[in-house]
Amino acid sequence: MTVGVVLALLLSSLGAGVMNAMAGGGTIVTFPTLIFLGLPAIEANATSTVALLPGAASSLAGYWNEVSTHKHWFRVLLLPSLAGGALGSVALLMTPEKVFAHLAPFLVLFATLLFALQTVRALRVSDSEVHKHTIPLSGAWLYQFGVALYGGYFGAGIGILMLVVLGAMGLRDIHAMNGLKNFFGMAINSVAALYFIVRGVVHWPEAAVMIAGATLGGYAGARFARKIGKEKARGAVIVIGLLVAVLLYLYQNRR
Repeated sequence: MTVGVVLALLLSSLGAGVMNAMAGGGTIVTFPTLIFLGLPAIEANATSTVALLPGAASSLAGYWNEVSTHKHWFRVLLLPSLAGGALGSVALLMTPEKVFAHLAPFLVLFATLLFALQTVRALRVSDSEVHKHTIPLSGAWLYQFGVALYGGYFGAGIGILMLVVLGAMGLRDIHAMNGLKNFFGMAINSVAALYFIVRGVVHWPEAAVMIAGATLGGYAGARFARKIGKEKARGAVIVIGLLVAVLLYLYQNRR
């Protein structure tokens, strides 16, 4: 790998780690970076999943003070997270490469729109109103299973989806919610990553560089989440996501 490639991998994964710690959407950055560097779409997605996994662990550590008072939630949503992540990863490798390559821009766009909708909702609804109504445990399990299924298949935007279900179950502390979201994201991606590794679709040189960046970014993002303007960060993610979706679409249609 050239110095330019290493820098691109390191910077994209560093940014993704920060984004995932603060709100989610890191795959929107790492997946297109790997595509533009020449990896096939499915292998880029698998490599991105493995690379971002340690970042989730480091950001969970950064939120541990808040998460430690909500540890019972680990047991509640762990099983649907593992089951959905496993099925989603199997579904990905059953998808023909050309089909997934053409789906990729729309998946990035979908994740970006989720990000935008969540941001608008956060601006329009007060914290007390967001958490006024809770959903039953069975509904939370089904919702989390669907999120995990999508996460094992692609992954971008699952953090946002999980914040929604945690809020619907009555949690109020955004830092605790972010920590729990990172834990369940780690569970989903651990199962998917293991399957991708066994199937031999991970590009390890690229993954190794990205692991370093994502781990540092994940911890830094959690530690500085209280100081950095969250809405400005979300706005940047939306702009980047829309731009990436357009570029991916144009790139795939020129191949």
